[in-house]
Amino acid sequence: MNMFSLEGKIALVTGASYGIGFAIAKALSKAGATICFNDLKQEFVDKGLAAYEAEGIKAHGYVCDVTDEAAVNALVAKIEAEVGVIDILVNNAGIIKRIPMCEMSAAEFRQVIDVDLNAPFICAKAVIPAMIKKGHGKIINICSMMSELGRETVSAYAAAKGGLKMLTKNICSEYGHYNIQCNGIGPGYIETPQTAPLREIQPDGSRHPFDLFLMGKTPAERWGQPDELGGPAVFLASDASNFVNGHILYVDGGILAYFGKQP
Repeated sequence: MNMFSLEGKIALVTGASYGIGFAIAKALSKAGATICFNDLKQEFVDKGLAAYEAEGIKAHGYVCDVTDEAAVNALVAKIEAEVGVIDILVNNAGIIKRIPMCEMSAAEFRQVIDVDLNAPFICAKAVIPAMIKKGHGKIINICSMMSELGRETVSAYAAAKGGLKMLTKNICSEYGHYNIQCNGIGPGYIETPQTAPLREIQPDGSRHPFDLFLMGKTPAERWGQPDELGGPAVFLASDASNFVNGHILYVDGGILAYFGKQP
């Protein structure tokens, strides 16, 4: 099992104070990696540090806006000085705005693109030179089923995640010969605080309409758990995936393979 070990590796997981990023960082740590993460405000970083400490993980937290190229370059330099050269980058930070396209302003559209697509470009660009020098590196972009599918009210998110899928393939194409692997993980619908309202039992005792819709579209007939993204992340961060490049691994309970139940 040594090929899955991350002992001696340093991982930067963006936006990993909580949720999916936290679950991925926790899995990388259990495989041996040293964890660095960022958030927008010190209070969020402090909450993240407390959460890692509760799991017995010594993490390194930093305040950084990943859409700010100068700030990201400074963050990477600080991590290199305080912890070491980054071996693994997980571009996890992201936002979604559920607004019908014709009601969405160009500024709102740009904000989603900035966080979900420009920031992974900025972060990858910041770590690749040191990975080239080291002769090895892993970049994992957190994509989405919306990298493949459209849905009402998520035009900006789908555009960004579709772009992130192609950025993943292009980083593979451009830097694969330096022994850098860039892959993506596309989570399905995961049980997180953000999705909790979609699972609430209705006043009449029935399940939420979206919950019922999702069960009919998911062969696994359940929501995913954040920790179920840990194994795929460890695989893509480890030597076990050294010949896997430009691939998007969808962890979705089978949604993208399924047409759905007949009414």
